[in-house]
Amino acid sequence: MSATPRRPGFAVYGTLVAFVLGSAFPFYWAFVVASNDVGDVPLVPGGKFLVNAARVLDTVPFWRALGNSVIVSGTVTASVVLLSALAGFAFAKLRFRGRGPLMVFVVATLAVPTQLGIVPLYLAMAEFGWSGSLGAVIVPNLVTAFGVFWMRQYIVDAVPDELVDAARVDGCGLARVFWHVCLPAVRPAAAVLGVFTFTTSWNDFLWPLVALDADDPTVQVALEKLQSGYYVDNSLVLAGTTLATAPVLVVFLLLGRQVVAGIMQGAVKG
Repeated sequence: MSATPRRPGFAVYGTLVAFVLGSAFPFYWAFVVASNDVGDVPLVPGGKFLVNAARVLDTVPFWRALGNSVIVSGTVTASVVLLSALAGFAFAKLRFRGRGPLMVFVVATLAVPTQLGIVPLYLAMAEFGWSGSLGAVIVPNLVTAFGVFWMRQYIVDAVPDELVDAARVDGCGLARVFWHVCLPAVRPAAAVLGVFTFTTSWNDFLWPLVALDADDPTVQVALEKLQSGYYVDNSLVLAGTTLATAPVLVVFLLLGRQVVAGIMQGAVKG
């Protein structure tokens, strides 16, 4: 007779609630400070958030920066998910000379610090005439080594070789096999990669600061200008931070179920 699984007890639920509250508290505290006057030490939200948000819009070109971040993060996310899935499919299911060493090289690039390539990358963007434009921020990030490795590892188990062979026998070319067989099977992994990529691109500060003009920033660079003086207005800074965080939360809410499904499938396979 199989043992009856034990239901989670008070300690488990208490721990989960503590983690949830701990994770949500920074967002709550940011909104509390952003909705009160500077210098106050409040515990509950006030009624000044719209006033402080209007001050943010008057201080920095926030809408322009927000639009730039949406364009950059959306384009980079779509490109990384698609190209990483294509490369992952090739590394996982196709047989070609040099596949192993090339995969090792791709993974090895993860060990190269981002800061090490800023100077040569900036010189390359200037040579192409892209310095100061969004292309300088988008093009170098169209595909990532982590994305290729992530999708390759998922496709190895999620797409059986027999399924690919059956599709090829039925007359499907590689493009149709990828689009109709591989892509639907890796949708949870693609959602996880999409959320991670969007968040990383949205929060990127160093390269946009170097590559873009001061009057045409992304949202993180614009937020930095809110605290560049001798006196930091915390209500102003956190009002801008709250506005800048909202799109990331929306993306996570839209893809949350797929993200959880992808993580759970990986846990079960592991």
